[in-house]
Amino acid sequence: MARFDRYIGIDYSGAETPSSSLRGLRVYSSNKETLPKEVPPPPSPRRYWTRRGIAEWLKTELVGDLPTIVGIDHAFSFPLRYFETHQLLPDWPTFLDDFQEHWPTDRENMYVDFVRDGIHGNGALRSGDPRWLRLTEEWTVTAKSVFRFDIQGSVAKSTHAGLPWLRYLRLNTEGLVHFWPFDGWAVPPAKAVVAEVYPSLWARRFPQNDRDGDQHAAYSVSAWLRRADLDKSLETFLSPALTPQERTVAGIEGWILGVL
Repeated sequence: MARFDRYIGIDYSGAETPSSSLRGLRVYSSNKETLPKEVPPPPSPRRYWTRRGIAEWLKTELVGDLPTIVGIDHAFSFPLRYFETHQLLPDWPTFLDDFQEHWPTDRENMYVDFVRDGIHGNGALRSGDPRWLRLTEEWTVTAKSVFRFDIQGSVAKSTHAGLPWLRYLRLNTEGLVHFWPFDGWAVPPAKAVVAEVYPSLWARRFPQNDRDGDQHAAYSVSAWLRRADLDKSLETFLSPALTPQERTVAGIEGWILGVL
């Protein structure tokens, strides 16, 4: 029996501001009976989703009675070396608070580059080395460091833009959402789940048809989550074969769902 009733894939973008309508922000949703379909933003003059809009939509959607798993395409935490260098507690909620204080990229009219350039926030006190990788990235051939900006395929900007919105979701869903694996590797029954994903792991498994790259990335996440749940393999991916030490590290750094 499938664990979830709905599977949401989100292809993320760190461009512009939290309220900018971005072509690169795409949302697809499927259920046990139907293949993924694109979810448009709420009616407004904006044609595409905004980061704020996605966070507010998820806040509403994830506290209902429909068991849902969401895959978001950006890193949820930083390498252990970052915590050690900045003398931070190895605790994800504390990390999110500290990050948002220094990188307030959820504020109105805020670009990631404003913080990078020292115009706002204090990103210089919470930076990292582009050579630092999380364990899950070391295990994923094409994954790149969360600190490697301005290169093709980088997740640095989307990560630095998206982390404050994970904090927003966590603070505004009344404990009803399980942020995997930080809230535990085992997912409680009937609880909504939000997990980090890497669409490149799955995009070639599904025909692209007439979707553009961003659409297909979100489609592939939703389609893979659905298929993995229906064929019962999702349980294995939610509990990857890690040693106790690796599991401890991944509990701080996060893990890409689908990497074994």
